[in-house]
Amino acid sequence: MLVHQLIYQGKDDAVAFRDKENVTYRQFQEMVEFYRDYLYYQGVRPGQTVGLFSRNSAEFVYSYMAIISLGAIVVPLNFQLTLREIAYIINDAKIGFLITMTLLDFSSELDNQGEVVQLVIPDFSNELSRGASFKAPKLADDFDKNHPCAIIYTSGTTGNPKGALLTHGNLVSNAQAFEAVLNVRESDVVLCVLPMYHCFSWTCSILNSLLAGASIVIMSAFMPKETLAAIKEYAVTVMYGVPPIYNLLLRIGTNADLAGVKLFVSGGASLPQMVAEQFFQKFGNKIIEGYGLSEASPVVMLNPPDKTKYCSIGKPLPGLAVKVVNQEGEMLPPGKVGELVVKGPSVMKEYFNLPLDTARAISGGWLHTGDLAYQDDEGYYFIVDRLKDMIIVNGENVYPREIEEILYAYPGVVEASVVGVSDNLRGQAVCAYIVLEEGQNLDKKALKDYLQVNLAAYKIPRDFIQVSDLPKNNTGKILKRVLLERIANTDNNDEVG
Repeated sequence: MLVHQLIYQGKDDAVAFRDKENVTYRQFQEMVEFYRDYLYYQGVRPGQTVGLFSRNSAEFVYSYMAIISLGAIVVPLNFQLTLREIAYIINDAKIGFLITMTLLDFSSELDNQGEVVQLVIPDFSNELSRGASFKAPKLADDFDKNHPCAIIYTSGTTGNPKGALLTHGNLVSNAQAFEAVLNVRESDVVLCVLPMYHCFSWTCSILNSLLAGASIVIMSAFMPKETLAAIKEYAVTVMYGVPPIYNLLLRIGTNADLAGVKLFVSGGASLPQMVAEQFFQKFGNKIIEGYGLSEASPVVMLNPPDKTKYCSIGKPLPGLAVKVVNQEGEMLPPGKVGELVVKGPSVMKEYFNLPLDTARAISGGWLHTGDLAYQDDEGYYFIVDRLKDMIIVNGENVYPREIEEILYAYPGVVEASVVGVSDNLRGQAVCAYIVLEEGQNLDKKALKDYLQVNLAAYKIPRDFIQVSDLPKNNTGKILKRVLLERIANTDNNDEVG
């Protein structure tokens, strides 16, 4: 099956989207067909890369499906990027067409590859209202699941972002494997509040829902009160979110607000145990934590809905092989920490036009995730930390997440993030950024006393910095590089002074 064929899984008269107005599966198919014909008329052809720059909307889905149904490759773009960042991806992915809601002026940022043709979505509607008809040909008979479908650009936490090239088979197999564990049904109403350009939202909220023939409630962005209102109004039964969303709903939501939701799924970043426990105590539903990365389409693991474990990312999806390895690539036994690697049909084809990076990331078919993890005796996996975030103090490995979990359990702590900073004596030292409940001030001595009971001395942060909020990307992942930049800037200012 190809990705765009998922739009035919639902019954014709069933509601596909609950957006500004209800859209049935039949209407959905007709809109994709019109978009497909229109894009072909504008010059989109098989093998071309087409950018898609828009907030969540039914039009985003129509455009995505129309692009790939022509045999072209879609490049979803983060709508929060600057013009310079957009131009980098356009140049890197060799994008010839950009579908957008409004015209963008980034001509000064582009190289000499040629003009990018911008196609503005409201213009499509004008053509539709005039009854324009352009018929695009069917795909060639040899077009199959191994053809490229999408290029997903990583968040670029280090260096320039890289484009993970995913095939139709990558994405469909991931949606099918995810469905085998989660079992979303035709009768379900799924909330899509995470940004569609991100692989987590697209595969789980959209593709998995289409595979089941379910209804999707589209929200352009996460707004707490509006999200709670939409959950009640549309009787949402399945929700995909990131830890900061669940943390906020925990504080402002009521039992009545979330009473109809049967499945809460979390991804994008590690879910603090304290948030998970308090959510269960308040709402009587466990948050099902999973794990993935764009290079794996993205879901790799998920907790079984009937037997979840706090802080665990669960077990591998059907069809995926996972193991924990040491620096030599040797498999480690349960309980031993090493790098998590994954192999299977959802692993990306390559990094677009980056053969050396691809070779470093994929060895013998195994995708190296860069995450440190271990497996327990029951086959559940636990992420310890990012390999690059590990702190080495006097030769001892310190995992920031361990400290963060303990900080979350301290009264008044809303969020916490731990980073490593340079230290002349110890090589590195630990520094903690903390967000407290409104009106509270940090008592560093009391917090340090609390940590001394729970942590070895070398793991205790050298400094605690109270902030009003922590920098995050759109999936809720705390941007530790931004915190490190703040520290570096502070140190430089001190030196100048």
